[in-house]
Amino acid sequence: MEGAAEQENRKGRLELLDTIRGFTMISMTLYHGVWDLVYIRGFSMPWYRGQAAFIWQQSICWTFILLSGFCLPFSKRPFRRGLQVFGGGLIVSAATLLLMPQDRVVFGVLTFIGSAMLLTAALKGPVLSRIPAAGGLIPSMLLFVFTYGVNAGGFGVFRRILLPLPPQLYSGYPMTFLGFTDPRFYSTDYFSLIPWLFLFLTGYYLNGCMTKAGVLRRPVMRRGVPVLSALGRHSLLYYLLHQVILYLALVLLPSALLS
Repeated sequence: MEGAAEQENRKGRLELLDTIRGFTMISMTLYHGVWDLVYIRGFSMPWYRGQAAFIWQQSICWTFILLSGFCLPFSKRPFRRGLQVFGGGLIVSAATLLLMPQDRVVFGVLTFIGSAMLLTAALKGPVLSRIPAAGGLIPSMLLFVFTYGVNAGGFGVFRRILLPLPPQLYSGYPMTFLGFTDPRFYSTDYFSLIPWLFLFLTGYYLNGCMTKAGVLRRPVMRRGVPVLSALGRHSLLYYLLHQVILYLALVLLPSALLS
């Protein structure tokens, strides 16, 4: 799987993936902009606390995580890239803890994606590459569904808990990082290793299935929207800067302009 995917990438960048990532970055910016309006400027938007906003938020993070797993086989230096993303997560955590601890980000999406990249890169040769793509895809999807509710106390079908776990597991930062969330833990952006690693691996094995089926060789994969593709190629830098710009804009602009 690994060699075939890397061979596909050498033939030319898959612009469609960059376009999808760039579009998702725009969606993320809008979502965070509304978050800032509600939680920083105090705007009343009841819908934002409901199911519609939850689905919007999930569509963004699912796309990012799936794409990150999908693109890992293309990376020539996955450990270095994983460290860069993980470092970006540390920067976000340090900045929020220092500047706005009430809205701190601990174990956020960048920390998770960096961790998933490092772990997957370490396991790719000895374990993951030995599993046929189709044989890894289905179990990864099922494990994601089964473990999705781990932060809320157990396993089941997405958020419906069928197998509660002992409360003793849910204690301390190491267990919170894994997915067993300490009741005292607070973060405005939280992605634990479980269940999200399984979604990352779903993307990883989906790459293998599409490579084997010849999908990545189709011309449509080389096409994209230039502006969105450019944004998608610089997603890490954009992620680190966009919330700072949004925050400054909302703090500095007069309320009348935001009404």
